[in-house]
Amino acid sequence: MNVTVFCASSDLVSSQFKLQADALGRWIVANGHTLVYGGATGGLMDAVAQAVRRESGYIVGIIPQNVIDKGRKSDICDELLCVETLSERKELMKDYSDVCVVLPGGFGTFDEMFDTISSGMLGYNELQTILVNIDGYYDGILQQISRMTREQLGYVRTSTLCVCNSVEECIDILKKRE
Repeated sequence: MNVTVFCASSDLVSSQFKLQADALGRWIVANGHTLVYGGATGGLMDAVAQAVRRESGYIVGIIPQNVIDKGRKSDICDELLCVETLSERKELMKDYSDVCVVLPGGFGTFDEMFDTISSGMLGYNELQTILVNIDGYYDGILQQISRMTREQLGYVRTSTLCVCNSVEECIDILKKRE
């Protein structure tokens, strides 16, 4: 299974988030899966990818040229695919994915998550997105999604979005997909 992980590339993320990313990376390898991620250095991206590399797992990175030009390209990917735009990156990540896991992150992570969910709801993909709400990180977004649903301005299918509170719970969901 190709497990795509959307997450922060900032080195300012908490150590708790990094430990969770590391645990996810170790599980991916221990169960014979492949990590698909943004191919950049820093933050949770490095934490999950370094865990996969330490355990001799397979890593596919998908990175925009702009990020390479800024010196942020990871050197530990088994495959590194370079694209020109973030839109191309998101499309290629979805194409490579069997499931998407969302760890804490910033605007890029939010963009990847919402793009995957909304395109799935419109039938462009059949990906399940697992939002890992570590330490309530996504509480505000979940509150807005709840209001959106109550106001009948949108809905979320559980086959498209699944919410959990830890990587351990995420792994339980992933095990059901194996």
